[in-house]
Amino acid sequence: MRQFIAPLLVAAAALMPLAGQAQDAIKLGYAKCAHCTPLALTPQNADPAKVKLEATGFNTGNDVLTALLSKSIDVAQVTYLHYATALDKGFDVVAISGQINGGSQILVGNDVPVAENDWAGLKKVIAEYKAQGKPFRVAASRGNAQDIHMRGAFAKQGIDINKDVQFINIPNPSDHVQALRRGEVELICSVDPFATQIREVKAAKFFTYPYDQAAGKLTNLIVTRSDVIASKPKAVEETVRSIIKVNDLMTKDKGLFIDTIQKVTGLDKAIATGAAANLYPDYQIHRASAVAIAQMMRDLKYINTDVTAAVEKNIDYRFLEAATGKPKSQLGY
Repeated sequence: MRQFIAPLLVAAAALMPLAGQAQDAIKLGYAKCAHCTPLALTPQNADPAKVKLEATGFNTGNDVLTALLSKSIDVAQVTYLHYATALDKGFDVVAISGQINGGSQILVGNDVPVAENDWAGLKKVIAEYKAQGKPFRVAASRGNAQDIHMRGAFAKQGIDINKDVQFINIPNPSDHVQALRRGEVELICSVDPFATQIREVKAAKFFTYPYDQAAGKLTNLIVTRSDVIASKPKAVEETVRSIIKVNDLMTKDKGLFIDTIQKVTGLDKAIATGAAANLYPDYQIHRASAVAIAQMMRDLKYINTDVTAAVEKNIDYRFLEAATGKPKSQLGY
């Protein structure tokens, strides 16, 4: 009997670490934008023996950040903008991975007489509105990357968003198309796939990609809290590993990327295809650019304090290093 029980005890002991690891659950939140949708595939690409991963979609990045700070979720897909804003408010957020960048488009109303990339023409129209005492209304979802992309691009072109135009906040990007159709704004900086949808249904026309500013194409960032890192470090590592795996799938298989956008957003294939062309999978955390974004945000009075030191301090490359086998010097540091 002893000879029979002993091997069972050894086998049970060998299985115990796996059982303990499997109990580490991570709730991941993401916004329902085109570049965020691949995160819906992370649970099926995570090792179930090491993490129980659950992914939930939210309407906006602000909603995702709120869920993280209220401890409803453990890991959040937000933007570099959200990251700096949270640090400005003193919240506990730690950047652990990049995800997918791009996805921004500036669109103008069909009746606005400007051609693609014609900043001189846009400035002339804005000046004409001011001379007539009419507000030239520009919109974005405040708190999203598209807002800072637009503000940065405007500033570089000498357009003062506080004096030359009237900013309209439309929190949910899915409402952008109707705002344009109703003539409530003259210009909007929207996120894909909604930006591509606006063009497909001819609610507005393309003006430019707003990447000529300090933030460049940087958009998405994966963040967590320090208490999650302390209590579930291996689960956090496996979550990052699954994000990297999904990113690789999106890079290699554009069809899967398009299908995922379509499935999560419910938009048709033509819109998903157009959106995917403006997206750039990238799991690195771009430290210097993150600092530049924080500086730009303060210059634009988007945040009140200098958070550049906090931006650097709160980037934790350990999980990317473990998942990729690369040093942080090759991961955006």
